[in-house]
Amino acid sequence: MTFDKIYLVGFMATGKSTVGRHLAARLGWRLEDIDHLIEVREKRTVAEIFATQGEPYFRAVEREILALLGPLRHVVVATGGGTFADPVNRAAINFDGVSVWIDVPLAELIPRIPRDGRRPLAADRPQLERLYAARTEGYRQAHVRVAASKTRASVVADRIMDVLDNTPLTMDMPFQID
Repeated sequence: MTFDKIYLVGFMATGKSTVGRHLAARLGWRLEDIDHLIEVREKRTVAEIFATQGEPYFRAVEREILALLGPLRHVVVATGGGTFADPVNRAAINFDGVSVWIDVPLAELIPRIPRDGRRPLAADRPQLERLYAARTEGYRQAHVRVAASKTRASVVADRIMDVLDNTPLTMDMPFQID
């Protein structure tokens, strides 16, 4: 292995945090979850931040947390669904470590997304579909794409380990695992 940091990227409810736990355990690294770190720092849930301060505030805090994680090594970072969609964040992530897009079709994600307000950007179905399409364009710029439809998190982590262990990665060439 010639890398020392993995960023898991992808849409909400793709399992980034769960895959991250499996991956970090296999590597003997620590896991950092950006949304969790934001909630701890702000002492509020993501939904509460969106409701009271708005998305621009949330994105600014997200960028700050991402910058704080920069110096850390031997860490798996589970990003928020919108983290990698931002071009500045995407460039920082792709420069700092290996970005892995966990790709799950929207039709499979919809039943996973709670309708209790915890996912503020998922309240409106047409808006959710537009958001998914827009973010997918950014996710395509990840170093590695893992098709994770109907796949357990532990298997996704195994697939990521296989490609990182057995494939010479060049950071300018995306690699896909189907």
